[in-house]
Amino acid sequence: MFNNLTIVGVGLISGSFALALKDKGFVKHVIGVSRTKASEQKALDLGLIDEALPLEEAVKKADLIYVAIPVDATVPMMQKIMDMVTEKQIVVDAGSTKAVLCAALKDHPMRSRFVATHPMWGTEYSGPEAAVHNAFAGRACVICEKEKSDAAAVEIIENIYRALGMNIVYMDAVNHDVHAAYISHISHITSFALANTVLEKEKEEDAIFELAGGGFESTVRLAKSSPAMWAPIFMQNRDNVLDVLNEHISQLRKFKACLEKENMEYLYELMENANKIRRVLDR
Repeated sequence: MFNNLTIVGVGLISGSFALALKDKGFVKHVIGVSRTKASEQKALDLGLIDEALPLEEAVKKADLIYVAIPVDATVPMMQKIMDMVTEKQIVVDAGSTKAVLCAALKDHPMRSRFVATHPMWGTEYSGPEAAVHNAFAGRACVICEKEKSDAAAVEIIENIYRALGMNIVYMDAVNHDVHAAYISHISHITSFALANTVLEKEKEEDAIFELAGGGFESTVRLAKSSPAMWAPIFMQNRDNVLDVLNEHISQLRKFKACLEKENMEYLYELMENANKIRRVLDR
């Protein structure tokens, strides 16, 4: 489908996307753009990219440009890229926040060549070595402000994500950020906080290692995620994250009060109510 794909950022998401498009035969040649020569070289060594070029050359050569970098760097980077592209190119981002970026690009003369997406997949690992084959299957991909993008460009990107096994969901950018705070961002910030709690209270690292079971590992797994990626997400989606944090803290206080007052009945009720999440997740 494409002669040249340029990925801006050569880490987990962009690297996995490049592998997926190569595996599906959607792209012949992948160009990488990275902040560091070390990442470029690693991406070359791993076969994620076929060549590394400076941004201007990489954009000029590309049919499709895929941007997956920390969200605080995405806005200025996207503004540079949109100033370079032609009507024959498509630009896609994969960021976890959308409102700030979409607002920054809303009046750009090439706005129609941009498709705002958020593939809802990731791991706690980062960097080129974190990229994997068959990454996106069975997950949702959000497309924001579909009506502001060229219809043919949107259809191409929809077809790509569907071919990767993703379910497409459409939202406006503001609602996306609200839902992402509740579904994704709170999970990460809670995991970071839990890890800090355990590290603060359990001083013996050997005990953590030896006693940590599957429940603890699965809950705290996200605390291994990159601060360079997640701190900008929390700050850019600050109002929504604060809203969900306030509700989460309120729920924690209810559990705390149950234990303080030895209120077994209400404790049981809180947990029984939480069990209702099964109906949603097991559908």
